[in-house]
Amino acid sequence: MPSTRWPAPALAAAAVVAMFGVTVPAAGAAASDDVHLGAPCSADVGLRGFTDSLDKKTFEGTPVGALSAIGRLRDDRMLALSDNTGTVPARVYELALSGDDAQVVDMTTLKRPNGTPYNGTDFDGEGLVVEPHGKTVIASSETEPAIRRFRLSDGLQTASFEVPARFRITPAGESPVNLAFEALTSTSDGKVLYAGMEGPLSGDGREANGAGRQRILRYEGTPGGDYKPVAQYAYRTDPSLGLVELVALGSDQFLSMERGFTVGVGNTVRIYRVTATGAPDVSGVASLATLTDPRGWLGKTLLADLVNCPSLGATNKSPQPNPLLDNIEGMALGDRLDDDTRVLHLISDDNNAASQITRLYDLSVHIPDEARLRDRAILSATDYQPGPVSGTLLPKTPVNGITPPFPGQPVPGFSAVIPNTRGSKNANRLLAMPDNGFGAKDNSADFLLRAYYIEPDYKTGQIGIKSHISFRDPDRKVPFPIVNGNTAERLLTGADFDIESLQWDADGTLWIGDEFGPYLVNVDRTGKVLRAPIPLADGTKSPQSNELAPGEAPSLPGSGGFEAMAASEDGYTLYPILERAKTADPDQRRRVVYEFDVRTAAYTGRTWTFRVDEPGLFVGDAQLLDGNRLLLIERDNGMGQTSLVKKLIVTDLDKADANGVLPRRTAVDLMRLADPKGVSTPARPNEYGVGDLFSFPLQSVESVLPLSGDRVVVANDNNFPGNDGRIPGRADDTEVIVIDVPGLRH
Repeated sequence: MPSTRWPAPALAAAAVVAMFGVTVPAAGAAASDDVHLGAPCSADVGLRGFTDSLDKKTFEGTPVGALSAIGRLRDDRMLALSDNTGTVPARVYELALSGDDAQVVDMTTLKRPNGTPYNGTDFDGEGLVVEPHGKTVIASSETEPAIRRFRLSDGLQTASFEVPARFRITPAGESPVNLAFEALTSTSDGKVLYAGMEGPLSGDGREANGAGRQRILRYEGTPGGDYKPVAQYAYRTDPSLGLVELVALGSDQFLSMERGFTVGVGNTVRIYRVTATGAPDVSGVASLATLTDPRGWLGKTLLADLVNCPSLGATNKSPQPNPLLDNIEGMALGDRLDDDTRVLHLISDDNNAASQITRLYDLSVHIPDEARLRDRAILSATDYQPGPVSGTLLPKTPVNGITPPFPGQPVPGFSAVIPNTRGSKNANRLLAMPDNGFGAKDNSADFLLRAYYIEPDYKTGQIGIKSHISFRDPDRKVPFPIVNGNTAERLLTGADFDIESLQWDADGTLWIGDEFGPYLVNVDRTGKVLRAPIPLADGTKSPQSNELAPGEAPSLPGSGGFEAMAASEDGYTLYPILERAKTADPDQRRRVVYEFDVRTAAYTGRTWTFRVDEPGLFVGDAQLLDGNRLLLIERDNGMGQTSLVKKLIVTDLDKADANGVLPRRTAVDLMRLADPKGVSTPARPNEYGVGDLFSFPLQSVESVLPLSGDRVVVANDNNFPGNDGRIPGRADDTEVIVIDVPGLRH
């Protein structure tokens, strides 16, 4: 078969893919942000090429197959480890990479200390580390399991490292047969070694959905010296997948590869960014099934599912969801490219089977540093602002230690945070808007709708409220009855609108996104309504809409309106986004993005589809990042230890597919922010989610604001007084954090 596949004609116009080389624009092709990635598999990973030149070859009488691990020897040389192959000696092949080809140039037979070769009866080689000096390798075997060092000069074993007793293969221990140390990696200085289990120990088991509860062992030592196990980390695989490879990035960061196989369908192969920042040692945990705190597990973010890579003309001998795929088991990091992406080499294990392929892949991957907490400031939940007594329509029972009614107007968190003036990038002075108050139309009639000018003081950790804008309708622009309709100022309340998103326009007036209509409401900078609320042109209505005709069924569930709304840089275009799917939409992951022209005060008719990861997730906010790229919040409804999904997602309105579906890239997991400077400490009593690993485990994360560079402001709606995600039994405060998100604008 041909050794290398080139881009299909449709892709050739965008890029020329050179195996083991840098991708360059084709003649006449326009420059693109994705050119460096090759043929894109995702926003972070591209396929630069592949070669089948090793498939079904022999070298010195041995089959060049069953290659389960690779390691970089030097710039143009790789080592590949063969796993168990009957009585054929265990071996490592040296591969020469040249242009569009890979060839075997040498072989080292791996030998026992007595000089006799290991073979498939007592060695199942699955993980490989090339030590920094390049003279020895460390290999993991699933047979026992074992981790051993071998000299490359003669293949002789020179060391074997301790394996904790419970990791022995059943019945001697808890490791299932053929599911032990499949993954092996080390830090670049060789001081830390990690061995990952392909499957769970019998005492850990799988979750009901088939997700595996795996352990990764941390060893510490010196290159050429001894390594001792010092800790274990908990890693959760996707349902029905196994952990087959790790690549250490340094500072407790990894790449991981998960793989599975379904008869008649083929392989699933996914690559993740993994963080161990703040991860606890679970060596003393008898069963990972008891580990209920999500912070006890390693965090992972999907970089690419390789089924989404273009096949580039690849063929396969058996069924695969993408003919490019096979039993991929090896992964090694290569060169850093000019644009700061990294080459990533993968290799497939053909199991020495005629129906499978030995294939070497060349990918490029964008791997930014982990996101870090920069600043944090807090507004007390009970910081009541001047105004009438509120909460009189709530039950008179204590919630998180607070009993209604309230002596004034509480600030129930922020559903929108924008610059205090249009275009400002100052994180120290912001305009922040709460929503309708107490969560429902029938209990919020005494809550006044406002936006507050706030000044977070990140040195003291406190938020100061300087003044506020009262939203009001003295000119009677609102055509339906409102609570204060018979007063001169006609102050708006939480029974009139559920205000969730806020933007400045080019003329310096404010636009509010509402959930009750959903409506767009235009007010001047003093809060006075300038025109009648504008409903959706396509007839979408919520259960609280004043546009509903008698007997008309709403097309949107409650609290599904304009939670998020971005604005263009010039201030002439708004992009309101539905928080939830429409009731009758067969795709309950769909969240519609609309386009609205403020000059004509009308919708343009253009829409896009943003798909959340799961139907039950919400779009909490959106802001323009640059160009036509949006930064969105995707969140679940959990808080504290039940908070699992609080993410910032980047999408691009210019890169929707033919069906209008927008791409997505996870920019940061808000549940896993590094806090190397101790911004979140000292912790308050029973405070959850602080320390080296900082989490934002608050139920309604609803405000995001990108600043200059990679800085981002995030804030929460505390649903006063009902949330207690930070300190159990204590009403959540409002938190404003500033985070550094390296690679945010790549």
